[in-house]
Amino acid sequence: MNRRYVTADVFADEKFKGNPVAVVLDAEGLSTNQMQAIAVEFGYSETTFVLPPRNPANTAWVRIFTPSREIPFAGHPNIGTAFVLASRAASGRTPLPDQLVFEEAAGLVPVIQLKENGKLVGAELTAPEPLVRLSQVPQDRIAECLSLDSADILINAHAPQVASVGLPFVVAELASRDALRRCTPNLIAYKGLLPIDGAVSIYAYTRDAGPDATGAGCDVQARMFTPRMTEDPATGSATAAMAALVAQVRGQSELVLRVSQGVDMGRPSILIASVDSDNGKTRVRIGGKCVSVMEGSFWLASSDQS
Repeated sequence: MNRRYVTADVFADEKFKGNPVAVVLDAEGLSTNQMQAIAVEFGYSETTFVLPPRNPANTAWVRIFTPSREIPFAGHPNIGTAFVLASRAASGRTPLPDQLVFEEAAGLVPVIQLKENGKLVGAELTAPEPLVRLSQVPQDRIAECLSLDSADILINAHAPQVASVGLPFVVAELASRDALRRCTPNLIAYKGLLPIDGAVSIYAYTRDAGPDATGAGCDVQARMFTPRMTEDPATGSATAAMAALVAQVRGQSELVLRVSQGVDMGRPSILIASVDSDNGKTRVRIGGKCVSVMEGSFWLASSDQS
């Protein structure tokens, strides 16, 4: 079967910036093993596979794979997938509604289209789960994982901690932009610490942010390192977890953060994280711009395996 795919750069408005995602549009009949192999072939931090929804009231069933595993939820793959589907629908006879709903292992993920002057420019999702705070991690262990000194790890607002709004990460605040710039993942230290409570990656951020790559102001600068010792240019699910954690420790019912990520690896990205509470229920959203990059197809027969 000929299977179409589209790639998009997410959390950026120019090609070759932000975080790339591959969206496989014709995923019916593919087995889990085939999807994993395709994700390895693309080599992006995530590849998504679009399937018919199990509930026709929803837009699609979306499965998300890193090069090493399937994950229940992620930020930039959802935003990129929504952007790709909405872009293709807009060029046809039946545009999609402003809000899309994806079925995923973590639950239903609502994603709204972001438009400027009537033109689709990106998307914003609502995290499928409330903030969950799990194990705290000693600052010296995090410092070792990032090749930093213990003094580079701040603990006055919160200790380094596993946090999740659908996918867990170790979230650590750093003392300075310089410390963030000096981060280098240490494989031995990573293997000694992770996984912990399902978290396999470390998201480091600093409020010593300064301007982003465009010269505009931002509230937070961040970097995220995976167990493969690679850096992620823009991590929506981790940014959402960080924003929810910051709002909680500050005691704020509303918070909006402009987050810059990927600068130190040459893939500058801008993410907008929002946290608000209504009737005791906290909602965490993450959004940003997208740009289409490539499209094509490959032939792969269906598998008899699920």
